[in-house]
Amino acid sequence: MFADIFEIVKQVPPGMVTTYGRIAQMAGYYGASRMVGRAMSEAPPGLPCHRVVNAQGRIAPCWPEQRALLEAEGVSFKANGCVDLAKHLW
Repeated sequence: MFADIFEIVKQVPPGMVTTYGRIAQMAGYYGASRMVGRAMSEAPPGLPCHRVVNAQGRIAPCWPEQRALLEAEGVSFKANGCVDLAKHLW
């Protein structure tokens, strides 16, 4: 089950993000955004899970490096700390 999710996350290009909910839909697990979050916590090394944010564009509060990784790829943030999904949603 997580393998499907990991394959989708691998496709998110640098400089873009997607949401837990969108990944769940793409994998055919409608309404299972929490399951995607669980999968991200068990992701293999090298998977670009820093490119996955919540539906509002918020990054994971327990992963301070996520913002730096996204900014290094050119992802911009709004004043409220959320990713600018209008520019970076894949």
